[in-house]
Amino acid sequence: MTQPQTNQQSTARSVTEVSRRSLLQRSALGIGSLGLINALQSEQTAATEQRALTTSLSSRPTHFLPRAKRVIHFFLNGGPSHVDTFDPKPILKNYSGRTVSDNPATERKTGAALPSPFRFRRYGQSGIEVSELFQRTAAHIDDIAVIRSMYAEVPNHEPSLMLMNCGDSVQTRPSFGAWTLYGLGTKNQNLPGFVAMCPGGLPIKDTENWQAGFLPGSFQGTYVDSQYKELNRLIENIEHPHISRRAQRTQLDLLAKWNARHKTDRYDSRLEARIQSYELAFRMQQDAAEAFDVSKEPKHVQEMYGTGVHGRQTLIARRLLNRGVRFVQLWHGAGQPWDNHSEIETNHRKLSGQIDQPIAALLTDLKQSGMLDDTLVLWGGEFGRTPTVELASNGKPINGRDHNHYGFSVWLAGGGIKGGTVYGATDEIGFKAEEKPTSVHDLHATMLHALGMDHEQLTFRYAGRDFRLTDVHGNVIHDILR
Repeated sequence: MTQPQTNQQSTARSVTEVSRRSLLQRSALGIGSLGLINALQSEQTAATEQRALTTSLSSRPTHFLPRAKRVIHFFLNGGPSHVDTFDPKPILKNYSGRTVSDNPATERKTGAALPSPFRFRRYGQSGIEVSELFQRTAAHIDDIAVIRSMYAEVPNHEPSLMLMNCGDSVQTRPSFGAWTLYGLGTKNQNLPGFVAMCPGGLPIKDTENWQAGFLPGSFQGTYVDSQYKELNRLIENIEHPHISRRAQRTQLDLLAKWNARHKTDRYDSRLEARIQSYELAFRMQQDAAEAFDVSKEPKHVQEMYGTGVHGRQTLIARRLLNRGVRFVQLWHGAGQPWDNHSEIETNHRKLSGQIDQPIAALLTDLKQSGMLDDTLVLWGGEFGRTPTVELASNGKPINGRDHNHYGFSVWLAGGGIKGGTVYGATDEIGFKAEEKPTSVHDLHATMLHALGMDHEQLTFRYAGRDFRLTDVHGNVIHDILR
């Protein structure tokens, strides 16, 4: 009897000792664990909310009151000549046939000054001079702010294309359209928030200009080959060739369940983008056919835009903007670019003839409907062209102009823009930005400002740092804003 009593007492003492020595310790750890669990849950919730924010296409609040709600970008691929469009340099006639001294280095060899073969005249109450190449667009000059002091970094197409469209000339980055969609979202969940139309398409290497980069893939531009009229050729794979929409819905619902299960323990933005692309493609089958059908427009409207491919794609763009699409980019010069190293008079006249009427029609249409007040319009290319004539390998002039990244022009109109304005200037012959030099980062910062976003606050964390469209540069050009 003694031994069992001793063991019982020993056990009692052991339990008591453990309780006394460990109670506070274990209780503290327990309380700490509760706190840790709560913190981890909070982090997980925050991460989930952040993921939803960075992948959702829903409309989002802006940093401050926006003047513009949507963007349409006329991109003139190849580089239009500023001295032949929106930056008149009549003094070039005085230098005609003479070599201009102190010229900056050019990519190809150039010779004497080449006066513009196009007539300029003043338009509107502002009296801004515009070339005959864009005389219909010039009728809206009092709604336009011309920036005549743009400059890029290099005289090569690919890096300058990336700089103008993505804010970086060296590395692949998200496009301006993707940043806009990331910052603002879109109102119509049944259509892409960012559409890039380019008749005939571009080489694969150039499609990075409407890509999402390191942003979630759901913000990438949807490419539309606007040379076609049929919906299933305008947008690839818009219609399923074999099964009904009801069967597609059943398949997507099942796929969504599997994907939700897969996402429980992991997260990959590519999966999110893929899911959203499936859903968007399904929803577009209903709305896209109507949005892209310009035959629903009155005949006089179709005639105002013109019957050519660029008139049709510009009218489609207006219909998309009407339906809540946030950013539409219209490429011009894919098959025959504005890269006119020779015979610039013939080539520029032909190219401008394709888009002057559609651009003017859009500005007229937007203004009549009241949409110009909150639609930001951008026109321009990746750089300009030299005021000097390009020379062939034999040293003879070929009546064209080389690339010029030292100075060129773009213009803005619509939401938040002070119309009838000229900002900055190139030197007397149009070679370099001399007065108020304006970088592409400045342009992007200004456009984001009009959209209600602070370019320094619109960031995305990637590879251990916060990236933004303007990198570590950019100043808002308040002089062209209302």
